[in-house]
Amino acid sequence: MAAATRLTSFRNAFVTGLVLLAPLAVTWVVFSWLLGQVGGGFRPIFFFFVPDNLLAHPSLDIVWNLLATLIVIFLVTLLGYVSRYVFSHFFGQVAERIIQSIPGVSTVYSTVKQIVETFGSQSRNVFSKVVMIEFPRKGVWSLGFLTSKAQGEPQARTADDIWTVFVPTTPNPTTGFLILLPRRDIIELDMSVGDGMKLIISGGTVVPPWPAPTGPTPAPAPLQDEPAAPAR
Repeated sequence: MAAATRLTSFRNAFVTGLVLLAPLAVTWVVFSWLLGQVGGGFRPIFFFFVPDNLLAHPSLDIVWNLLATLIVIFLVTLLGYVSRYVFSHFFGQVAERIIQSIPGVSTVYSTVKQIVETFGSQSRNVFSKVVMIEFPRKGVWSLGFLTSKAQGEPQARTADDIWTVFVPTTPNPTTGFLILLPRRDIIELDMSVGDGMKLIISGGTVVPPWPAPTGPTPAPAPLQDEPAAPAR
């Protein structure tokens, strides 16, 4: 009975070890086959400059196969990167030409593309603040973006503190008017540049909330009964 128990324990341990080693063995077999097929096939091409006595040395066989396989993997990966960039760029240009050849759609596409390129995340850094100025005449207010506070010669030739404001058109803000005017004629707003762009592109239909919410409004304190007046 004890011998049968020990035999069962030995068999279970052997099966457990075999299960643990099987993935390693399969991996080694596949790896060796790849080295022999890929590395062995390209080894004479990549290492043609190596003397035959070194290239055919049995102890260095796995080294040459490994190096040749790594070179093949590198070349395939490089080809993938290059082809992906070239083909994506090529097909992107073809698709853009097709879209621009469609009447009506080309106008919308060109306008949206120009807006995105002009007011992208990098270009928006040019605008430092949203402002209001009286333009195109007194009593009529326009929304604009403050672009600079120092303008070299224009600043030097006037006695006023001149700021530069860009007033875009609606709904296409890629065009507009560049205006240099005194600081006292500019009203700075609290809204962000992004909110100002939304307001202009939407034609005034998307108006950011003001004043901006700063957090939940605290509930009013409960009323307490007033103390009774002392009796006289």
